[in-house]
Amino acid sequence: MRHRECLCCIQGKLYATYQCSPPVSQRTKAVLTLYSFEKGGDGGAPSRSDNMHHSDNTPVVALSTGWFNHQRRCLNNITIYGNGWSVKAMVVDECDSTGL
Repeated sequence: MRHRECLCCIQGKLYATYQCSPPVSQRTKAVLTLYSFEKGGDGGAPSRSDNMHHSDNTPVVALSTGWFNHQRRCLNNITIYGNGWSVKAMVVDECDSTGL
Protein backbone atom coordinates (compact mmCIF):
# COMPACT_ATOMS: atom_id res chain seq x y z
CA MET A 1 0.00 0.00 0.00
CA ARG A 2 1.17 3.51 -0.72
CA HIS A 3 1.56 6.04 2.06
CA ARG A 4 -0.60 9.16 1.90
CA GLU A 5 -0.27 12.00 4.38
CA CYS A 6 -3.42 12.94 6.25
CA LEU A 7 -3.94 16.63 5.48
CA CYS A 8 -7.29 16.86 7.21
CA CYS A 9 -6.43 15.82 10.74
CA ILE A 10 -7.12 18.04 13.72
CA GLN A 11 -4.19 18.26 16.11
CA GLY A 12 -4.96 16.51 19.39
CA LYS A 13 -8.01 14.64 18.03
CA LEU A 14 -7.81 10.84 18.10
CA TYR A 15 -8.80 8.88 15.00
CA ALA A 16 -9.50 5.16 14.66
CA THR A 17 -6.66 3.34 12.91
CA TYR A 18 -6.53 -0.25 11.73
CA GLN A 19 -3.68 -2.62 10.93
CA CYS A 20 -6.19 -4.22 8.58
CA SER A 21 -9.59 -3.09 7.37
CA PRO A 22 -12.61 -3.29 9.66
CA PRO A 23 -15.29 -5.81 8.62
CA VAL A 24 -16.88 -4.63 5.36
CA SER A 25 -20.57 -4.81 4.48
CA GLN A 26 -22.93 -2.68 2.40
CA ARG A 27 -23.56 -0.56 5.51
CA THR A 28 -19.98 -0.16 6.80
CA LYS A 29 -19.38 3.51 7.51
CA ALA A 30 -16.33 5.31 6.16
CA VAL A 31 -14.55 8.63 6.49
CA LEU A 32 -14.15 10.79 3.39
CA THR A 33 -10.77 12.42 2.72
CA LEU A 34 -10.36 14.47 -0.45
CA TYR A 35 -7.26 14.14 -2.61
CA SER A 36 -6.46 15.18 -6.14
CA PHE A 37 -5.61 12.41 -8.61
CA GLU A 38 -4.44 14.97 -11.19
CA LYS A 39 -0.76 15.01 -12.15
CA GLY A 40 1.00 17.10 -9.50
CA GLY A 41 -2.01 16.81 -7.16
CA ASP A 42 -1.78 15.89 -3.48
CA GLY A 43 -2.74 12.28 -4.26
CA GLY A 44 0.81 11.73 -5.44
CA ALA A 45 1.56 8.94 -7.91
CA PRO A 46 -0.72 7.65 -10.67
CA SER A 47 -3.62 5.49 -9.51
CA ARG A 48 -2.93 1.85 -8.73
CA SER A 49 -5.75 0.41 -10.85
CA ASP A 50 -4.73 1.86 -14.22
CA ASN A 51 -1.41 3.67 -13.57
CA MET A 52 -2.97 6.95 -14.75
CA HIS A 53 -3.74 10.36 -13.32
CA HIS A 54 -7.39 11.46 -13.33
CA SER A 55 -8.95 14.88 -13.72
CA ASP A 56 -10.47 16.45 -10.61
CA ASN A 57 -13.65 16.71 -12.72
CA THR A 58 -13.88 12.91 -12.88
CA PRO A 59 -15.40 11.20 -9.82
CA VAL A 60 -12.79 8.64 -8.72
CA VAL A 61 -12.14 7.05 -5.34
CA ALA A 62 -9.44 5.21 -3.39
CA LEU A 63 -10.83 2.54 -1.09
CA SER A 64 -9.39 1.12 2.10
CA THR A 65 -7.97 -2.37 1.91
CA GLY A 66 -11.16 -4.30 2.74
CA TRP A 67 -13.28 -2.45 0.21
CA PHE A 68 -10.50 -2.47 -2.41
CA ASN A 69 -10.62 -6.27 -2.09
CA HIS A 70 -7.30 -7.24 -3.75
CA GLN A 71 -8.01 -4.95 -6.73
CA ARG A 72 -11.31 -6.73 -7.48
CA ARG A 73 -13.12 -3.37 -7.50
CA CYS A 74 -10.58 -1.63 -9.76
CA LEU A 75 -12.16 0.45 -12.52
CA ASN A 76 -15.67 -0.47 -11.34
CA ASN A 77 -18.16 2.20 -10.30
CA ILE A 78 -19.48 2.29 -6.75
CA THR A 79 -22.21 4.42 -5.21
CA ILE A 80 -21.26 6.49 -2.18
CA TYR A 81 -24.04 7.67 0.16
CA GLY A 82 -23.83 10.47 2.70
CA ASN A 83 -25.94 13.27 4.17
CA GLY A 84 -28.95 12.37 2.02
CA TRP A 85 -26.94 12.46 -1.24
CA SER A 86 -25.30 9.84 -3.41
CA VAL A 87 -22.61 9.90 -6.09
CA LYS A 88 -21.12 7.27 -8.37
CA ALA A 89 -17.33 7.09 -8.56
CA MET A 90 -14.83 4.78 -10.24
CA VAL A 91 -12.44 2.86 -7.96
CA VAL A 92 -8.86 3.69 -8.99
CA ASP A 93 -6.69 3.18 -5.91
CA GLU A 94 -6.19 1.69 -2.45
CA CYS A 95 -5.52 3.62 0.75
CA ASP A 96 -4.96 2.70 4.38
CA SER A 97 -5.83 4.38 7.67
CA THR A 98 -2.51 3.97 9.43
CA GLY A 99 -0.13 5.74 7.07
CA LEU A 100 2.28 2.79 7.37
